[in-house]
Amino acid sequence: MADYEDFTIDQGADVALELHLQESNGNTKDLSAHSATATMKRSYNSVDSDEIISFTTAVADPPTDGILILSLTNEQTDTLNPRNRYVYDVELSFIDIDGNTIIERILEGKIKVSPSVTR
Repeated sequence: MADYEDFTIDQGADVALELHLQESNGNTKDLSAHSATATMKRSYNSVDSDEIISFTTAVADPPTDGILILSLTNEQTDTLNPRNRYVYDVELSFIDIDGNTIIERILEGKIKVSPSVTR
């Protein structure tokens, strides 16, 4: 089951979220051979491409440190409407020894947007 965390981001600003991942036993998660995707939407049912925003994801070096970085550009956050709440999730994927792609949702929650005065 995914962890739940709400975030507030500033409209019109570059945003980077650094996630330090651990296994259920408390050990640092080795992200070698893992990739990640993260998406935010106005609602779970949004299908309009104008309401879907993809984070850029990167595994920090070395991947054995278990750090995943999610980022949005100021152009992306500038399009967000502060009157709306957004939902997001983050998924990790890897290919197991049988060649199957395994996908694990690791984080989900809501995003509030703090409005910008200077634009």
